[in-house]
Amino acid sequence: MHVKSLKVFCDIVGRRSFSRAADENGMSQSGASQMVHHLEECLGVKLIDRSKRPFVLTPEGEIYYEGCRKLVQRYYALEEVVRTHHKEVVGRVSVACIYSVGLSHIDQFVKRFQQTYPQADVRVEYRHPDKVVQRVESDQVDLGLVSYPKPTRRLDALPWRDEAMLLVCSPQHALAERQTVSLAELQGQKFVAFDADLKIRRAIDRALAAEQAEPKIALEFDNIESIKRAVEINAGVSILPAPTVVCERESGAIRAIPLAETALVRPLGIVFRRGKELGETALRFIDMLQSEGQPPPCEWDLPPAVAASGGTSTSPHPQDKTST
Repeated sequence: MHVKSLKVFCDIVGRRSFSRAADENGMSQSGASQMVHHLEECLGVKLIDRSKRPFVLTPEGEIYYEGCRKLVQRYYALEEVVRTHHKEVVGRVSVACIYSVGLSHIDQFVKRFQQTYPQADVRVEYRHPDKVVQRVESDQVDLGLVSYPKPTRRLDALPWRDEAMLLVCSPQHALAERQTVSLAELQGQKFVAFDADLKIRRAIDRALAAEQAEPKIALEFDNIESIKRAVEINAGVSILPAPTVVCERESGAIRAIPLAETALVRPLGIVFRRGKELGETALRFIDMLQSEGQPPPCEWDLPPAVAASGGTSTSPHPQDKTST
C-alpha cells in the first residue's frame, strides 16, 4: 500500500476535512476521497463514517489512524535522515505560534534558519494560545510556540526563553517619568488587562496579589496589540513582556518601566505532540531556537532584581523536557 495514500488518510483525519487535506497534498477533493475509498476496499472495513457531519472515524478507523500516523511519521523522518545524510536539510517543519511571539520573534529565526538551510521549508501560522495547542495535539503542525508551556497527556514541552515583564503606560501618565515602579504602587490604578482565561493574566494577578495590589480593571483584551493601543491613549497602565513593546518604546508612543524588586517574567516554550517522531528539519529548528533563543540580558529589559543577579529569573519555569 502506497505511503502517499496513508498520509492523505492521516491528513484528512488530522484536519477533519477532505478539502484541506487535498489542498495540503496537491490533489482534488475527489482524489482524496477515492484514496480513502481504495483503502477501505483493500481492508474490507469502513474507516470513516461519512453519514455524520462532521464525519467521524469508525472504531476500525480509529485503530488504523493511530497506526498509520506513527508509520507515516517514521517513514518521512527516515526519508529526511537519508536526504540530509550529507548535512543538507531539505525537509519541512510546520510551526504554530501565539501572535506576540510571531510578531516579536519568529520571523528573524525563520530567516536565520533558511539562510543556514536554504533547501528547508518552514511554514508558520499565528493563532490564539488555545488554537496553537489544538493544532499541535491534532497533529496539524509539528511544533507550537506558546507562553507558560506545560506538558500534558498529549503534549511534551521544552523551555525556550524568558521575557522580562515591564510596566507600560502612556507618556501622559503620572508614572511615565519614573525609573522603576513597584507592583504595590498599582493599587487603585486603572489597568488594561489580559482576558481572565489567559495564563499570562493569571500570572500577573498572582504577582499583584502577592504585593496586596488591586488595580481597577478598565479594559480586557485577548491580545497584546490591543492592550498596547489602549495604553497609548492613556486608558490605563498594563504589564507586558519587554520584547513586545520595543517599537512603541523607541517611537515614544509608550513608556516602558522596569518593575522594582520583582523578577516577573513570561516563559516561552516549544510544544509538540507526545510520541510524535519529529523529522530532521523540525529537530534542527528546535536546536536553533534553543541555542539562540535566550538573548543576552540588558539593563533596560530586565527587572532590577533579575539584572542584579546576572539575568537569572527567580520565577519557576520549565528547565527540561521531563519537568516542563
